[in-house]
Amino acid sequence: MIDELTLRQTADGTQVTVRVTPRASRTQVDGVADGALRVRLAAPPVEGAANRALTEFLADLLRLPKRDVELVAGARGRQKTVLLRGLTPADVSERLTAALER
Repeated sequence: MIDELTLRQTADGTQVTVRVTPRASRTQVDGVADGALRVRLAAPPVEGAANRALTEFLADLLRLPKRDVELVAGARGRQKTVLLRGLTPADVSERLTAALER
């Protein structure tokens, strides 16, 4: 599943595309589709609540400080680009695989 995820190396870290479904019953990873990580968020898409919930969830999932998870595109849409500072694509794949096996 994770090997289908499109990860882009940048000078600062790795960018990942995330497809968000707000107002879900609980926050969780829902798989990979079209190269994007699908994430269900319990938070509503109101006043940035879903964006904050997404960055906090990814920071916790990938064991990163919240400051190292930055939304770089798609703040107002369902498809977002997130920068994971300090991680290589291999690090992201490894951490996601480990987190989803828990």
